[in-house]
Amino acid sequence: AHVRGGSDMGMPWYENGKLLNKRNTFDDFIACADYLVAEKYVESGNIVAQGGSAGGLLMGAVANMRPELFKAVILDVPFVDIVNTMLDESLPLTTLEYDEWGNPNQKKAYDYLKSYSPYDNVQPQAYPNLFFFTGLNDRNVPYWEAAKMVARLRAANTGPNTILLRTDFNSGHGGGSGRYDGLRELAYKMALVFDLFEKSKTAVKPPAP
Repeated sequence: AHVRGGSDMGMPWYENGKLLNKRNTFDDFIACADYLVAEKYVESGNIVAQGGSAGGLLMGAVANMRPELFKAVILDVPFVDIVNTMLDESLPLTTLEYDEWGNPNQKKAYDYLKSYSPYDNVQPQAYPNLFFFTGLNDRNVPYWEAAKMVARLRAANTGPNTILLRTDFNSGHGGGSGRYDGLRELAYKMALVFDLFEKSKTAVKPPAP
């Protein structure tokens, strides 16, 4: 999904998905999911989404906004506690990221960040299966962001789905550094997803002729 906020479609596309336009990113992703359902590529509730770092923020936001669309959401080293992180100037990337997200010391930016921050917008509802992956040595997105959100999600979730947190004690923001570590991590995630579909006996349907 080439959502606004990325540079895939040029600088205007990027500019329309940052600062006070950030919610366009989430709306675009949801629009892509709705399109897949409308065109009968997949049934609502059978979509699996994945994103990491700032893409993990996207995953957390859409899981809050439209949980019924997804079978599972995979959040890799996710930036989900954006308000508290952007208020902490002792973290290495905080002030450097003001141009991307806004400075929450300014009320307008604070209110806008709070309106979509995944951690701050968890609410009582039935969530899809949510799989969080973090690294203990992550200096870009500290592991406690995901840990805090998982705790809040487990308290708020009104449905039966799994909310999982897996912390790698040897990795940082980029995951495992060994030759096969990345492949093992990918296999683990795919096994989780395949197991969900096997248990529900649900298959993704091809488009109607």
